[in-house]
Amino acid sequence: MSSKFLWYIPNTVEPGHRGDDTTTGWGSIEYSTDLARTAEAHGWSGALLGTGWGRPDTFTVATALAARTTTFQPLIAVRPGYWQPAHLASAAATLDQLSCGRVLFNVVSGLDDIDAYGDSTIEPARRYARTQEFLHLLRRLWTEEGVTFSGEHFQITGSTVTPRPYATEGRAHPTLYFGGASPAAERVSAAEADVQLFWGEPLDGLAERIDRLETLSEEVGRRHEPLEFGLRITTLVRDTTEEAWQAAEERVAAMASAEGASWTGHRSAVGQQRLLDLAARGEVLDTCLYTAPGRFGGGGAATTWLVGSPADVSTALENYRKLGITHFVLSDTPYRQEISRIGDQLLPLLREPSP
Repeated sequence: MSSKFLWYIPNTVEPGHRGDDTTTGWGSIEYSTDLARTAEAHGWSGALLGTGWGRPDTFTVATALAARTTTFQPLIAVRPGYWQPAHLASAAATLDQLSCGRVLFNVVSGLDDIDAYGDSTIEPARRYARTQEFLHLLRRLWTEEGVTFSGEHFQITGSTVTPRPYATEGRAHPTLYFGGASPAAERVSAAEADVQLFWGEPLDGLAERIDRLETLSEEVGRRHEPLEFGLRITTLVRDTTEEAWQAAEERVAAMASAEGASWTGHRSAVGQQRLLDLAARGEVLDTCLYTAPGRFGGGGAATTWLVGSPADVSTALENYRKLGITHFVLSDTPYRQEISRIGDQLLPLLREPSP
C-alpha cells in the first residue's frame, strides 16, 4: 500500500505556535495559502489543519485553501458537538465535489471550549459514544439515500445528501481519521474510522496497539475496509545528525527556561499521558525518538520528536511503516521553512522503494 505524507498548518491567529518565530500574517488567507502552496510545491499531499474555539473556523479555511491550490488535500479537524453529522456530511460532500475529491477529515473527541459553542457532553464515555454515532452517520449519509437513524446522541429522518462526495475507484467518500488511546477510543476506531492516527510512541508500543486494534476490529464486527494506521509527529531534520541534535537540545533548553508556558493541552488525556510517561524510559528511544520535549511543555505532536539527518529520520519512519503505518502527518517550526527543508530532504528518501 502506498503511503501518504501530510504537513501541518496550525490555523491560528496567534503567532509563536510551537516556537515558530514568524511574527506577521497568522490567520490571514495570504499566509495560510502560502503554506498550502509551499506544501504542494515540495512534495506534500496536503496538511492537517488545526482546530479549536478561538481559531479561524477550520472548514472555512480548508474551503479557501482548496480553491487556491490544485492538488493540496486539507485534512480538516472537526468535532462532534460543534458539527451535526448531517450538516457536516452535506458541507463536506459539496466541498469534495468542488475540489474533485481532495477532502479528508480528522474527527476529534477531545474537549475544547465547549461552553462557548453550546456543547454539553463532557464525560469521556459519552463523548466517544457520540463520536461513534457521528462517524457511522457520516458514512451512511455519504453512501445511502433516505437515511433514518435514532441513536442516543443523533436522530435524523429520511436524510439524503446532495451532491454526493466525489467518487473515484476505491474511494466512496472522504477518508475519516480518528485518534485516541483509551479503550473506548480504540473501539470507535476499530468500528468506524478509516485511519487510526497515533502520536509518536516507540515502535514496540505501536506494534502492540496495532495488534490490539486489528483484534478489536473483529470483535466489534467491523463492516468496512480494514483499518489503516497513521503517525502524527514532529520531525527535526538537519543536514547532519550532529546539527540536528544540537538544534533539538537548544530548543528543549529554551522550552525549559520558559517553564512550559507555550502549551496548554490536556495532560489528562490517555494518549497524552502515554507520551509524557515515555521520558521515564529514557531521553532517546528506538533510534532517534526524543522524549525530553514532553518534560518541558511539549504537547501532542510536540511531546516526542524524531531527530537527525534526513537518513536518520527516514530510517525511523521506515521502521514505523514496517509496522503497517501508511499515513504520516509531519511538521516542525518555523512551519514555512521546514515545509521546504523536510519536503526536499526527507520525502524523496521515503518515496524510494524499500530495499
